[in-house]
Amino acid sequence: MKYKHIIWDYNGTLLNDVGLCVEIINEMLAARNLPTMTLEKYRELFDFPVKDYYERAGFVFENESFEKVGTEFIIQYDKRSHATKLQSGAFELIKNIANSGIKQSILSARKKEQLDEELEKFGIRNYFEYVFGLNDHYAGGKTEIGKELLKKIALPSDDIILIGDTTHDCDVANTLGIKTLAVSYGHHPANKFNHCKIEVLSSVEEVREFIL
Repeated sequence: MKYKHIIWDYNGTLLNDVGLCVEIINEMLAARNLPTMTLEKYRELFDFPVKDYYERAGFVFENESFEKVGTEFIIQYDKRSHATKLQSGAFELIKNIANSGIKQSILSARKKEQLDEELEKFGIRNYFEYVFGLNDHYAGGKTEIGKELLKKIALPSDDIILIGDTTHDCDVANTLGIKTLAVSYGHHPANKFNHCKIEVLSSVEEVREFIL
């Protein structure tokens, strides 16, 4: 057994929601007469903290507050998130990992309340020992709650790996002192991980082969 505990990012890594995010952000940009973006452009611009991403996308916070923009996005996201699905093969992978005896948790920038609801909807909540999300929907970052999660897991750092789809996951893992595995099918393309110097996998099947 290579690892005893896997920490999963959620949005983009387990949940296939990139298309929905692009759709909503483009509607918001168009409503402000700002240029919209392609999927490829979105994946290049998106990052944490999301306030910086919004500014790169074209929002001007001298004209309106970040809180207003962030709330507008999350209202639309929550209205439509019922249509999102897990990444192809993710359910089976989570189940297979659990059956192999490896523990799993989630560390997400998603608001904890919505996170719990979705995990129950997809029938996967019971596969995770701990689920850590944020207390608000402004997606500031996961480092602090990550520290709390590691206290709960209480294993040597070499026994833990974080799997995520953004360079923020890489940064969080480095700060926490644990290994990272990146996936390039979510919110960031493979080239954005070049500076991280970690393994980058392109499919859920490749993750299965790496872990199991």
